Amino acid sequence: MRIGELARASAVSRDTLRFYEQRGLIAAQRSANGYRDYLPEMVQLVLYIKTAQRLGFTLGEIGNSVAALWHARDPENAVAQLLRDKLQLVETRMSELDTLRQELQLRLGQACPLNPER
Repeated sequence: MRIGELARASAVSRDTLRFYEQRGLIAAQRSANGYRDYLPEMVQLVLYIKTAQRLGFTLGEIGNSVAALWHARDPENAVAQLLRDKLQLVETRMSELDTLRQELQLRLGQACPLNPER
């Protein structure tokens, strides 16, 4: 499958595919004329990358998990664990942000909000 076909099948641009390849997220073989040749499974992988990004995963996180997921005995459970781990990170960050919000609100009520003493 050439890059244009993969781009159409996964609804991403050719530049995006080149970027993913540069980052090591997807791979292509090169034909004798230098064209990229992708396996049909790359469509599923690109769709996974797009979905993971939409769910808040960074490309670094995606890159770290792709190989393990691709070779997992039970990919469904492996993905579910990734989602549970990400959810825990989000919940922790939300709690930290809530604490920060409370601190900022408290300081706004002070005469000198940047005073280190509370």
